[in-house]
Amino acid sequence: MSAPPTPQQLKRSLVEAGFEVFRTRGDEVVLAERPRENLIMDSGVRIRAGEPLQVRIVLRAEKHDFPHEEDAHVFDRVRKLAAAAVEAGYVEVQATTSNVTDPGDKERTLDVFYEILYAKDAASLEAAIAELKFAMTLEKRTAA
Repeated sequence: MSAPPTPQQLKRSLVEAGFEVFRTRGDEVVLAERPRENLIMDSGVRIRAGEPLQVRIVLRAEKHDFPHEEDAHVFDRVRKLAAAAVEAGYVEVQATTSNVTDPGDKERTLDVFYEILYAKDAASLEAAIAELKFAMTLEKRTAA
């Protein structure tokens, strides 16, 4: 039985499969998306090295889109957004909020992101690549 691929080996395999990598962070390789030719962004889709490989998707809502809603309701919006992923076997792993601060004034919060991490184990690299292709098609952010 061979050892699971390292993040660097995963990165190489993903590039060969046609994905663009945003960054490698710890044991995760984060895929990129390009909304415009000269702009590269975190897609919210990643793969975690290990045994088994795990495809992960971060879905989110932004508080400025729902300024008068309670936190629980904003998270419910994210869970509705996740319906296709849940139907495909992804499970909720973690729900968090993160403050987006003003780069010029760290004391000033510009927005709050309500993020839920969903994950699905993959039995092989080929299965993980298929899941990554699926995950890249999903809408990752709720709309107002």
